[in-house]
Amino acid sequence: MIFLICQRNLWNLSVFQMSMMVQTGYGFTFVLPMFSLELSAISFIVEYNYISLKRIAYFYSSKRQPHQFTILVRGIPAPTGSSFSQTVENFFTEYHPSTYLSHTVVRRTSKIQSLINDAEKLYRKLGNLKARNSQQRFMRDGFLGLFGQKVDIVDHYEKKLEDIEDNVRLERSSLAAEEVPAAFVSFKSRFGTAIALHIQQGIDPTEWVTERAPEPKDVYWPFFSASFMKRGIFKIAVVVAYIALTILFLIPVVVVQGLTHLDQLETWLPFLKGLLSLTFVSDLVTGYLPSLILQLFLSVVPPIMILFSSMQGYISHSQIQKSACTKLLWFTVWNIFFANVLSGSALYLVNVFLEPKKIPSVLAEAVPAQASFFIAYVVTSGWTSLSSELFRLFPLLCSFMKRLFVGKDNDDDFEVPQMPYHSEIPRVLFFEILGVTYFFLAPLILPFLLVYYCLGYIIYRNQFLNVYASKFETGGKFWPIVHNSTIFSLVLMHIIAIGIFGLKKLPLASSLSIPLPVLTLIFNEYCRKRFRPIFKAYPTECLIKKDREDQNDPTMTEFLEKLATAYQDPALMPVQNSRSADGRSSPLLCAVEV
Repeated sequence: MIFLICQRNLWNLSVFQMSMMVQTGYGFTFVLPMFSLELSAISFIVEYNYISLKRIAYFYSSKRQPHQFTILVRGIPAPTGSSFSQTVENFFTEYHPSTYLSHTVVRRTSKIQSLINDAEKLYRKLGNLKARNSQQRFMRDGFLGLFGQKVDIVDHYEKKLEDIEDNVRLERSSLAAEEVPAAFVSFKSRFGTAIALHIQQGIDPTEWVTERAPEPKDVYWPFFSASFMKRGIFKIAVVVAYIALTILFLIPVVVVQGLTHLDQLETWLPFLKGLLSLTFVSDLVTGYLPSLILQLFLSVVPPIMILFSSMQGYISHSQIQKSACTKLLWFTVWNIFFANVLSGSALYLVNVFLEPKKIPSVLAEAVPAQASFFIAYVVTSGWTSLSSELFRLFPLLCSFMKRLFVGKDNDDDFEVPQMPYHSEIPRVLFFEILGVTYFFLAPLILPFLLVYYCLGYIIYRNQFLNVYASKFETGGKFWPIVHNSTIFSLVLMHIIAIGIFGLKKLPLASSLSIPLPVLTLIFNEYCRKRFRPIFKAYPTECLIKKDREDQNDPTMTEFLEKLATAYQDPALMPVQNSRSADGRSSPLLCAVEV
């Protein structure tokens, strides 16, 4: 959907730009921002409405899911003489007697999960040893396998698995007092769930805090063990680390800026003056090399953003990816666009935005000068990423190295990949920002972007249908990020246009362009009021219709019975790692499921 919208917008801008090239000077170009605003506004009203209807259609066509009947309750008051589980049951039985069904209290299971992870690693080692039929079944049990007596590797690992099982049983037996003041509370209907979710439960707003529960397989369990104070500290630490990373990333940006300006590079490295005088070398250094270096540095940022988001206390993988997507998008806009356009120190970049009156003129001078760099960036980052996505070279090389050195030739270790939304969506949206910003400054960028979006639609359609497996379903919740980035790109384009008209001493065009960002923001407010609520919660009309359908469904009783155990921690699931009790000697590891 994102690729289709960007294709339509870029195609409209390309055709309109070609028709305007017959005009001379900048006197007529004040129409361009207005026309692009009209196209984008009409397009996004239609698309926003279309996505909203698709979200409703998805809800009506979806099967009953546990997260539709469940909420997460945090800040449960400390019980006096009873457990958190009993406190939750008493509260919801009293205040939601007709809709309350069951609950599952969250427990601290980090130690158990660590033991289970160790067991899984040992199981894989045993599987690899038996699959290869290795003759080297003996090793020394001392330091690094160099000292101590010789032991059979398979028996040694199986004994370790048995010890881990004993430790898991011991930890589970002492788990009763490890309750966390949080619980998944399930209800008999979607409407009853919505009432409990959106109404304040207690007099104190810091107690009985409710939020929507994710899908059971989407729950991110590790952070439930963190206390309220720990989550607050981590959020502050993430903000500080994000700012520090943004500032530190200016170092490779400064290096790239030096490569795009030969005079600066010759000043830094005078011994390269003769080599840089060659046309081929200068074109390579100023055109392809800077964006390639920038792309290599940028490839390490998405995993860092995932790490930052996972430390913020989100309870689901989808929320972590959505937060990482937003972080990476604005990180890219600041460090790739503004830091390259406004060449200078970090202090200079900050000072530019502290003086709003100078922003249009500064951007009007700096943005057109970097047109060739961003055209090369579209080719190196966009086209190259599409080709690597199609062939999946990096996962292929990783799989080959594992089979070559580790000897993992067991198909059971294969895991179907998931679409990396947090890294792909920001890239697609950043190219849209470049297209909207440069379509009237450097129209040569539009064909490159159009090729990127056309190829991207074909390639990613294939990847979604034949390669990736969805680990969670958000129902279109990533769409507001697309809308907000488009609004930002329009406002940025208007500001640059105002600055250019001011530099060209065209007061009429500049005056007529000033209302455009205001109108764009008003349009954004209309979309936020008209369409955004459907992406936060489903309306009562939809919930009651689905509940009425379930009343005549004979399988509803069975579903409600299974709902009581849907949100059980995977660490509390039965796991069999060592020799089974019925005499079979092969090591077993039951799959951990929710």
